[in-house]
Amino acid sequence: MSQGIRINRGANINLKGEANKLLTEAKPSNTFALKPDNFFGITPRLMVKEGDEVVKGAPVFHAKHDPKILFVSPASGVIKEIRRGAKRKILEIVIQSSDASPAKHSIGALDKMDRAATMEVLLSSGAWPFIKQRPYGILADPQVVPKAIYVSTFSTAPLDVDFQFLLKNNKDDFQIGIDVLNQLVDNPVNLSIDASFSGFFHNIKDVNFIAIKGPHPAGNVSVQMHNHNPINMGENVWEVRPEDVVNIGKLFSSGEFSAQRTIAVAGSSVIYPQYIKTHIGAKISSLTKIAGINNDIQNRYINGDVLSGVSVSDQGYIDFYNNLLTIIPEGNHYRMFGWLPFMDNKIPSLSNTSLSWLFGKKGYDVDTNMNGEERAFVVTGEMEKVFPMDIYPMQLLKACMAGDIEKMEALGIYEVIPEDFGLIDYASTSKIEAQEIIREGIELMIKEVG
Repeated sequence: MSQGIRINRGANINLKGEANKLLTEAKPSNTFALKPDNFFGITPRLMVKEGDEVVKGAPVFHAKHDPKILFVSPASGVIKEIRRGAKRKILEIVIQSSDASPAKHSIGALDKMDRAATMEVLLSSGAWPFIKQRPYGILADPQVVPKAIYVSTFSTAPLDVDFQFLLKNNKDDFQIGIDVLNQLVDNPVNLSIDASFSGFFHNIKDVNFIAIKGPHPAGNVSVQMHNHNPINMGENVWEVRPEDVVNIGKLFSSGEFSAQRTIAVAGSSVIYPQYIKTHIGAKISSLTKIAGINNDIQNRYINGDVLSGVSVSDQGYIDFYNNLLTIIPEGNHYRMFGWLPFMDNKIPSLSNTSLSWLFGKKGYDVDTNMNGEERAFVVTGEMEKVFPMDIYPMQLLKACMAGDIEKMEALGIYEVIPEDFGLIDYASTSKIEAQEIIREGIELMIKEVG
């Protein structure tokens, strides 16, 4: 079965520095890190201490609300450091890698396993965190049967990855991963694909294809769910990233936890932008040594894309779900009379007062300068032009700011996550931090409604 979705509202931002179709294997990172903050809504309970030896796939911490949800080491080694922040909040668990053999799991033939047995393998192996749920974008609840599972191979964010290329050597494992996910849901997995390109994803069996066409954020799973089968109150829908489908497939074929992570190192500050094969939680410097960075300027390292990624140190670590590392110049400069229309047309803008569209055919060379500060939150219609869901984004933001739970429910808080507002952050002249407002709104919903 195949369906099509065409998205009309939104915008593509063409930036310089897209990763070339070159796949390089990185040398093993000396250290790896697990970050509890990568798992929204999770309070970690440590199962190790500094100096403990762990093997790849061994539990490092579990979720406070459900001890069955384990978070395991992406590599064998020794717990080098447990970094804490304010109020002793755990920020990172750093692992010094070694060559010790990984943990092995006894897994029977998939066609002879029922849903309960499949769930037990995913939970005990530490692969469960690969599965997230809507509402809220938190880890999936193993106690419920979802209405549907979505896997989106169509990415539209600036400089985002090409999953067709990224997973070209993992076709068989991807199919096994899909077969595993199909055991967890009553209907076939929904596989979103690029409507304008035919690749190996079109040959995957036992899925419901959804052909997507349109500008960013058409690649966001929230947008696809909303246009395909919207979430109603009380319903639960799961989402898995494409490379994590492969990791699940590798687990069931080898009996070992797979921490494969292919990173596109991209951005105008990267000398040789390319795809690099490494592992979850790898140190960023192990990737930048291969790609090369223009260190004549100060740079911003972003785990993710420029719209919704997270700033990180050049000595930091790749996030758990991340397939993109963006590196662009730091915007620590100011323009004289920068508020004047047509003052600098080489900065990509969605406003009609700019002629930037004349200069971006080969991609824009941008930095992180916001070109102004936060301004009055006024009705302009800018948000609605780039938000392709039947939701009033400004009204939802105001409801979140007011903490009005009933209005938040009525306005669609169950269908969105912060990254869906990344383009709004960029397009809105108010420069309000919409993603942060939505995150705080979701935190309130989890606390008060559950």
